[in-house]
Amino acid sequence: MAKRAPEPEKRPGFFSQIKSLFRFTREAYPWLPWAQLAILVGGVLIGLVAGYLIPPFQIWTLVLWGITGLMLGVLGALFLMTRMSTSAMYTKIDGMPGATGHVLSTSLGRSWQASETPVGINPKTQEAVYRTIGRGGIVVVGEGARGRLTRLVNEERSKAQRVAHGVPVTVLYVGHGEDEVAIADLAKTIKKLPKAIDKTTMAAVIRRVDSVSQSLSSLPIPKGIDPTKVRSQRPR
Repeated sequence: MAKRAPEPEKRPGFFSQIKSLFRFTREAYPWLPWAQLAILVGGVLIGLVAGYLIPPFQIWTLVLWGITGLMLGVLGALFLMTRMSTSAMYTKIDGMPGATGHVLSTSLGRSWQASETPVGINPKTQEAVYRTIGRGGIVVVGEGARGRLTRLVNEERSKAQRVAHGVPVTVLYVGHGEDEVAIADLAKTIKKLPKAIDKTTMAAVIRRVDSVSQSLSSLPIPKGIDPTKVRSQRPR
């Protein structure tokens, strides 16, 4: 008798995702429920005032404006929760091995190509170097103690300069020290780099760099951060 195919994993529903996201964000910001309630009440009041002031005044129009204000309040409350959940996520992963790879692989958009797997790593200390390539050139990012990253970063920068002559190579260090970039500002900092190459050149650079990148499969590389373990999924 043929085995039954396993049923596909059931994804959490919309309201379940909203509930999980709310709980996660509230842990970092206990004031969130009160702020959302204030936004809801404010939205209803604005709607009622608009319905009262805009002629002709009728009860049913006042009710409709109140409902409209409520809907705007709901959108505002959801927007606030989404923004604060992102901030809470960055706070939680700050300093964790693999945080840089997670940000590079999920937050840069289509203009950049990156992997959550580091291109260089110190197996003993877990200091790691990541790389992303985009319209702004090549960006090498160090994660860990800056002093112990010098050799790894210099090796990656030299390799990038050797195979992509003329393409700008930017070096960033993740941290909170002088001339370092906080993990929450990493994606924003990279996106602000001026465009230096076109899409065709970018594709060629990616092929060249990948062709000379040594395999790290045998090294104890941090697997990055599973976002489902760091924060709840955002509602789709």
